[in-house]
Amino acid sequence: MLKYPSRRTVVTHWGTYTHEDGDRDLQPIAGDPDPSPIAASMTDPFTDRARIRRPAIRTSFLKGSRDGRGRGTESFTEVPWDEALDIAAAELDRVRGAYGNGAIFGGSYGWASAGRFHHAQSQVHRFLNCIGGYTRSVNTYSTGAAEVLVPHILGDTRGLNIAHTTWPVIEQNTKLIAMFGGAPQRNAQVNSGGVSRHVLRDSLLAARANGCEIVSISPIRDDVLPELSAEWLPIVPTTDVALMLAIAHTLLEEGLHDAAFLERYTEGFDRFASYVRGQADGMAKSADWAAPMTRIDAETIRGLARRMARTRTMIMTAWALQRSEHGEQPYWMTITLAAMLGQIGLPGGGFGFGYGSINGIGVPVHGFSWPSLPQGRNAISDYIPVARISDMLLGPGEPYDYNGETRRYPDIKLVYWAGGNPFHHHQDLHRLNAAWQRPEAVIVHDSWWTATARRADIVIPVVTQMERDDIACSSRDRLISPSHRIKTVAGGNTDYDVFARLASRLGVEEAFTEGRTTEEWLRHLYRQTTEGAGAAGFPLPDFDDFWQGGAIVLPEPNNQPSLLEDFRADPDLHRLKTPSGRIEIHSATIESFGYDDCPGHPQWLEPQEWLGAAQSAEFPLHLISNQPSGKLHSQYDNGSTSRRLKTAGREKVRMHPEDALARDLGDGDVAKISSRRGACIAVVAITPDIVPGVIQLPTGAWFDPQPAGDAQPLEVHGNPNALTRDAGTSKLAQGTSAHSCLVQVEKYLGTVPDLTVFDQPVFETGRAAINDG
Repeated sequence: MLKYPSRRTVVTHWGTYTHEDGDRDLQPIAGDPDPSPIAASMTDPFTDRARIRRPAIRTSFLKGSRDGRGRGTESFTEVPWDEALDIAAAELDRVRGAYGNGAIFGGSYGWASAGRFHHAQSQVHRFLNCIGGYTRSVNTYSTGAAEVLVPHILGDTRGLNIAHTTWPVIEQNTKLIAMFGGAPQRNAQVNSGGVSRHVLRDSLLAARANGCEIVSISPIRDDVLPELSAEWLPIVPTTDVALMLAIAHTLLEEGLHDAAFLERYTEGFDRFASYVRGQADGMAKSADWAAPMTRIDAETIRGLARRMARTRTMIMTAWALQRSEHGEQPYWMTITLAAMLGQIGLPGGGFGFGYGSINGIGVPVHGFSWPSLPQGRNAISDYIPVARISDMLLGPGEPYDYNGETRRYPDIKLVYWAGGNPFHHHQDLHRLNAAWQRPEAVIVHDSWWTATARRADIVIPVVTQMERDDIACSSRDRLISPSHRIKTVAGGNTDYDVFARLASRLGVEEAFTEGRTTEEWLRHLYRQTTEGAGAAGFPLPDFDDFWQGGAIVLPEPNNQPSLLEDFRADPDLHRLKTPSGRIEIHSATIESFGYDDCPGHPQWLEPQEWLGAAQSAEFPLHLISNQPSGKLHSQYDNGSTSRRLKTAGREKVRMHPEDALARDLGDGDVAKISSRRGACIAVVAITPDIVPGVIQLPTGAWFDPQPAGDAQPLEVHGNPNALTRDAGTSKLAQGTSAHSCLVQVEKYLGTVPDLTVFDQPVFETGRAAINDG
């Protein structure tokens, strides 16, 4: 039996906190200089009206129908736990027996818990592997294009997911930071697996104090902290590649590139240089060429190139830039520019992706890995790129290109989703809603009646992070901590409890649980933790002392090498895992795929939707759907922090005064935002801190479409993914292209509909008393 300290510790993706009986709010741990306000929301939803109280079955599904067209609109019937689990087990058994395990899609997005054990993605995948496997997804919405591209260029994901130049090295050595996409504080609140210290603000202030200049290249001024006094270069969205090419042209024409570095460490620069000079297409990619597209003065572009060449420069490119059509190109160009400057591998020079996109990028960590719940072996080899779920459900058997292969979408009959909310993070949600009707069964675990839960056939309530025990540690932090539950829900079940009960019904309980209770799993994982940390020279207390204590933060490592420092020192001994062993500015492998939307070296490829496109005549504004500041993705949108940032319960859309004036819109007006995919309403917030022709509407509002007669439903909460385009970045990576989206905005003149998404769905009455055991 676990014994708890009087002051308990709770680890979340947005910080580490303590709580004592009687406290209203969580308190950030000592030593965090910039704690996130999201934690204030975590105690609100204990009694939230959107909480799922009991297992529920879509009513027609309970009566035997497998027609999915009622998902999202039909009533539910609450049922006892055993009945719900019996129905779920029977449905899994029916589908795998009739169609095979490849007809089961195991959906999850791993941000549901910061703990190592109650990691919903690991839990659902382990369970499905125990019953014969499932069709999985690969890559992420965050960095899907980069995860495929960068290994072709560098041989692995260094500089994207691992091995970044650390903040202390940048603080001490960097003299110019060129930020493509800024480094927004709202994103840096979070880190997968937990946060001990929020470091973005202090790190950039320290660099500034040491004489570092910061240039933020973004359509949004406050994509960088105002106290940094950064130089803002307002740019037209998705034209960053044009700007980078113009910088490259200036470096090349003025002899500012490092020819010796390019010769020794890179492959294919001559092919790229020919393209930049326009020798193939007759168009030199000069500053004069780029200026009209980017709306950045040509002399400013040339001046930036010269500044980057004459001092120690770090190019920081945000994750957001590759979430657009041809999103592979800005990342390839980032690496190419850094190679031209010749500073890769030098302290404080080179490049890095994602600084400010999450807190953990640039945090000094030790080289050993933390344990996690084993997922087992998946007997099904099939998969899809994660952002292609609608394509899969709508087009079973249809071919698609991906990373040099021609693949076919599987025919999915059952979707099992535990952890995450696809009706938040996917694009063109009306299209996803149509696709979601296709499977014969959808099973969802959740704590609240989110849009995904409302579109399930079988809804399984699970407890929240605050209501379960876990161990937290992150590969991007030096934190190891207990995460104590601070509330117990009578009759509540974790994902593990649910899967153990399902496994028992399907004859695989021993394989799934290995005979362990939750406490025994925590002790087992902690034992592995102490072994790994001990071997690295960091002895940890025994489990009981650890559980009674608070968060442990390991010391900062003494050795903090710069990204690719070993490769620079000896490119033969430390050759990259690319075909050439070098940085591939030109990739013969990618060129061999023959993709028209991702050729063999970085290029400017015009998107279908940007302010220079023909359809901007009808949809003249570019939508930026950034991460929210009051929640992580859509988590705790029903909490106090998120609600406080809204107006009349709806998200705010920020727009430039010129665009508001042209539409007779004022602060606080309700506006209708439309694209070719759909429409939503939001409340106008006028600001000069955004480029004219651009609007900003954050993601995360729980999807709330309401009927509009014969027209497509109007989303009434302010969810931008009712507007965004559901198309891959390219045939190479098939990542999300959410930031390539044109819209129109007008004053909403009708009666503003009420929000319904935070209410309980409709339940059928007359059932026998529910047994909550």
